[in-house]
Amino acid sequence: MRTSSGTLETGRTAFARHAWQQAFTHLCEADANSPLDPADLERLAMAAYLLARDAEATSAMIRAHQGFLNQGDTIRAARCAFWLSFGRTEAERARSSGWLAKARRLLDEGQHDCVERGYLLLPVALGAIGRGDFATAYDAFVEADRIGDRFRDIDLVSLARQGRGRMLIRGGETARGLALLDEVMLSVTAGEVSAAIAGTVYCSVIEACFEICDLGRAQEWTGALTDWCASQPDVVPYRGHCLVRRAEIMLLHGVWPGAIDEAMRACDRLSHPTTQPAIGSAFYLLGELYRLRGEFAKAEEAYRRASDAGRTPQPGLALLRLAQGRVDAARTAICVISEDGRDRRTRSQVLAACVEIQLAAGDIPAARSAAQDLAALEAAFETPYLHALSSQAAGAIMLAEGDAQSALAAFERAQRLWRELEAPYDAARSTAQMALAYRALGDHDTGAMELEAARRAFKALGAEPDLRRMDQLTAPADPPPAGGLTTRELQVLRLVAHGKSNRAIADELGISDKTVARHMSNIFTKLDLSSRAAATAYAFKLKLV
Repeated sequence: MRTSSGTLETGRTAFARHAWQQAFTHLCEADANSPLDPADLERLAMAAYLLARDAEATSAMIRAHQGFLNQGDTIRAARCAFWLSFGRTEAERARSSGWLAKARRLLDEGQHDCVERGYLLLPVALGAIGRGDFATAYDAFVEADRIGDRFRDIDLVSLARQGRGRMLIRGGETARGLALLDEVMLSVTAGEVSAAIAGTVYCSVIEACFEICDLGRAQEWTGALTDWCASQPDVVPYRGHCLVRRAEIMLLHGVWPGAIDEAMRACDRLSHPTTQPAIGSAFYLLGELYRLRGEFAKAEEAYRRASDAGRTPQPGLALLRLAQGRVDAARTAICVISEDGRDRRTRSQVLAACVEIQLAAGDIPAARSAAQDLAALEAAFETPYLHALSSQAAGAIMLAEGDAQSALAAFERAQRLWRELEAPYDAARSTAQMALAYRALGDHDTGAMELEAARRAFKALGAEPDLRRMDQLTAPADPPPAGGLTTRELQVLRLVAHGKSNRAIADELGISDKTVARHMSNIFTKLDLSSRAAATAYAFKLKLV
């Protein structure tokens, strides 16, 4: 039978090796035999925290705090009080405030100049962020960074610098902010930062990447942290909203079953011990996954639960209505939220959905307006994700206006960017749109090949609604219109035959004068005509009027 001292030493050794489950088990056993001293209780608390055993972590840290007080070590007691306040949910605000007040009182009474002073600046910065006072938050992070550097505390330096980076990004200094975040993540993945801090820093960095739609960077750091986690498999670094972001990256990569599992895990974590606000985002993501897979009833329920949790179910619910063939309902929903000023990524998704839905409703001017807003967002925050989204939307507008050649170039750019982002679903959508552009240009063979490529991709993903659409598009086509005119060119020809000017045609179809002139040139070339009068006569001959 192992002695109490032997069990304790085994627990300490396991802790040093980052074998968190073994450390937790042996430290608990040693504590049951003989109460641990404060330093070992700190180890037990950290091991429990890393295993996501939050109740045991809190209990052990409270005992460590009291033990240090009994020993007269007020600095260590204050640090325990900080950890007891840090990362608590909104529902535990009063408890968090109490522990912070206690930590400050202990340091002030002892007039201590210590690194813990820097840790206590972090809640000051977070409080300022909550009030929208980013300048005060930045100053607090800078001072915490200075203190951490003076005392050579890499954990505090990392927490402070990720805060500085995020404040710089919010202030428009994106490049400087990202450089700081990258520096911090290098420290995390190099093992310089304690395991307890690593998950917190990662989640903050990933959140910043999503805010500016830099999903490529988010993917890179997620992969790096996954490798780091492999070296200590017991650790549970992803908690709450961080799980939602990981699931979003998996969705982008086309790993939909895994994304569903991760989103469900987030729902579970965010509902215990109390329901946290981010649970709405988890349910919304589930709705998105079910919608893309064609499981519409499940999607509807997930969107409803997201709404109940305070997260608007748009634009997903509007796109669900579109997939169900309820175009008017989709259009009403997207028009209500099209001016929504939420975070940039959500805003970009709303605008992209608006383009798709308005085009389905035949409202080209409204679609163009949304595409222009998306292009402005792309110009302000140049990331591959926004470039791809904007190119895809622009191509759809061009195709609807009859400029298939320009549309094809836009779709090809979007497809290349989606592939660089390793986003197979979005790349397949671009491929399908390229096929339609080839068809409009009269290249039906290449169009058929691209449609088949898109079909294979959708089938591999399990994207049933898109797969059904591919089946419709590959069905035997109707005979081509007389003279090889496109649908839009036939519309223009009918209006010419009614005696309308280019300006009147542009107003009626919601396109530009330049686009009308291009259609007229195509009509004259295809039908070998030289005047509007001849075009009118041709329209009457074919009974188009």
